[in-house]
Amino acid sequence: MPTTAMRRTASTPSTQRSTSPQTTASQAKRTAIAKAQAVAPDIPAHIGSTPATTFRGDPDLFGQLVQDHDRHRALLAMIGETVGASPERKKLFQELALELKSHAAAEEQALWSTVMRNPQTTDDARHAVSEHKSIDDMLADLAARDMASAAWMRRFAALREVYLHHIREEEQEQFVAAQKHLSPTDVRYLHTVFNRRKKAEKASTKIEKKIKLKK
Repeated sequence: MPTTAMRRTASTPSTQRSTSPQTTASQAKRTAIAKAQAVAPDIPAHIGSTPATTFRGDPDLFGQLVQDHDRHRALLAMIGETVGASPERKKLFQELALELKSHAAAEEQALWSTVMRNPQTTDDARHAVSEHKSIDDMLADLAARDMASAAWMRRFAALREVYLHHIREEEQEQFVAAQKHLSPTDVRYLHTVFNRRKKAEKASTKIEKKIKLKK
């Protein structure tokens, strides 16, 4: 008769299966959406399908960046479900603005300032930083306008389109290129830098209000 130790060993394959990459990615996405919904639990977060990426669910810098992106996708979707200058819209927009600003600042310090030193990825870094500035300007413009107006929602829709394009490009192209020039040790260190900087930025960042005039 098998001993207790032998029976425990024999049952291991069926009771302790490793989690598949697909499951890990799904869990990461659900976690990101849950963080967004904590701001306004009664507002749905229908983000739909997301661009394919190998980084979702990874416990490293790029996985953290993608999880932030999914949180931002949820916040954008939730704002789109709100009406007028409701308390929910105000709370969600404030959270979105703080998230995007702190995420961008941390990403620039942890990733793009490092990647910019490599001639093969300098253009990617400059492109990402330039888009961060444009998105920041759009946030300041929205913050300065009447949130209850139809014009505000049109401007918000433009921000949403620009930001979704930006993060799709990062996930599918720029992160892929950057990873090729970073060692696993680099990525682990930069992950720590990102988390530290984002936490500090989110605690101290102020939402600027500035109308963006057409040129």
